[in-house]
Amino acid sequence: MQRILSTYRFVNQPLTPAMLEAIAQAEIPCVEVFCASNHFAYRNPQTLRELAGALADYGLTLHSLHAPTERSVSAVRESGFPISISEPERVRRQDAVDEVKRALEVAETIPFRYLIQHFGSSRQAADPRSFDAAFGSLEHLAIFAKHRGVTIALENTPSEVGAPASLQRFIKETHLRDLRFCFDIGHAHLDGGVDANFALMRDLVVTTHIHDNHGEKDEHLLPYEGSIDWDAALAALSGAAEMPAMVFELKEQAAGGPALDQIRAAFDKVEKNLDKKGARSSRA
Repeated sequence: MQRILSTYRFVNQPLTPAMLEAIAQAEIPCVEVFCASNHFAYRNPQTLRELAGALADYGLTLHSLHAPTERSVSAVRESGFPISISEPERVRRQDAVDEVKRALEVAETIPFRYLIQHFGSSRQAADPRSFDAAFGSLEHLAIFAKHRGVTIALENTPSEVGAPASLQRFIKETHLRDLRFCFDIGHAHLDGGVDANFALMRDLVVTTHIHDNHGEKDEHLLPYEGSIDWDAALAALSGAAEMPAMVFELKEQAAGGPALDQIRAAFDKVEKNLDKKGARSSRA
C-alpha cells in the first residue's frame, strides 16, 4: 500500500519545509497538497521552487493536488466564499476555472498525477444548469490538465450535486473520457453508505480520501475512530481491478491531533487489514 498524506491536516498553517521533513520522518513517502492560499501559495513561483526543493531534499513525491474550493480575501485564513466550476453564473464560473488552472500550472514546476476536484459547492442542487456549467468547465480543464500530464479526479461530496450517482450520470452523459474519480470514503459514509457508493464509482476510481466519522458530520477522523465498518470498506476497495491510491485526508481536531505518529500507526493498521485481504497493488 502506498502511504499518502494530505496536507489538509495542516491546512491552517503555512506549508513549510519543516512540515514536509516531519512527514518524511514519519515514513510517509507521498503527499497530496491542499490548495488553500493561506496554506500553499500555488500562484507564487518562489513558493513552488521551495516546495520542489523540500520534496527533493526529503525524498517525497507529490501524488496530487486538491483543487482550491474557496476564495481567499485574507492573508491569514480562507474567507469561506466558495468557488465552483459548476456555478451557473458565467463570471463566477470563469473565475473558478481560472483558479483551478493556476493550480494545474504547478505541474509545470512540480509534476503530479492527479488534481482532486469538487464538482460544486455543498449548497448547489443537481439541476440541469449546474451540469451544463460543469460540462463547459471540465471540457476545457481536462484538456488543460492533460497537456501538463495531470488527470482530473472528481471527488464525491456530501451534497446533491456531488453525490456518486450525480457524478456517474455526468460522466455517462457527457462522455468526458479523460476524467476519473476520487472516492472519498468518509463522504460516502455520510450519504448512502460506503459499499453502495463505491459500486457506483469503482470503474473510474484512481485515488481515494481515507478518513472516518460517526455518520452525522464530516469529521475527517483517523480510520477506526468513527463508525465506518473498515473491514467491509477495505474489502470493497481491495476488490477493485486495481487497488486505488490511499490518501489519508484528516482534519486537525480540537485537541491538536492527530500527531504524525498516530497517523503512521493508523497506516500500519489499514495496511495490515489490506494484507489480510490480499489487496492488489495500488497506483503510485
